[in-house]
Amino acid sequence: METKTASPIMLYTEQTPNPDSLKFVTNRMLYKGTADFRTQELAQEWSPLAKALFEFPFVSGVYICNNFVTISKEMNYLWEDIMPKAKEFIKSYVAEDKEILSEGFEEAMAKIESERGVEYHYEGEEAELVKKIKELIDKYVKPAVEMDGGNIEFKSYDKGKVSVILQGSCSGCPSSTVTLKSGIEQMLKRMVPQVTEVVAEMG
Repeated sequence: METKTASPIMLYTEQTPNPDSLKFVTNRMLYKGTADFRTQELAQEWSPLAKALFEFPFVSGVYICNNFVTISKEMNYLWEDIMPKAKEFIKSYVAEDKEILSEGFEEAMAKIESERGVEYHYEGEEAELVKKIKELIDKYVKPAVEMDGGNIEFKSYDKGKVSVILQGSCSGCPSSTVTLKSGIEQMLKRMVPQVTEVVAEMG
């Protein structure tokens, strides 16, 4: 009788614009959504995978999205020394089908987001503007940022100023400020003349 074997886990790394973050891409869907762990406490509470990665002394942040994990490292380590360990660990973790994120994570994050004031209330013309800004970010900015191992979320709009939240490899990345100002800000100003500036908060 034939036994069905799961396809082997493929894993490769991709550079991100942030020299301290590296993207580990697998051929499995890990999580349909974005999960950003900047602290060990959050990881311990919500993600067995992130919690296990934080046990390595070189890990300072873990970001899980779709089929990849972005690891941010402590500055005093070199990727060539630590990458093989991280790669091997993620590969065997995924191959063993262990839990990536705990039950209830999405609901808990949605609650934090709304408390953080992501769901600002907009009226009339402003509501239309915000809808357009969100659509532009989702359509043009998000896919590019995701390719770099990060994420961008709209946070608020106030008198021409758009606030966004940067996560994953984008958080704390020197080039993300440049991308933000030259790329995202320019595009939004062009498409939505009411926008005067874009500012970022780290997720």
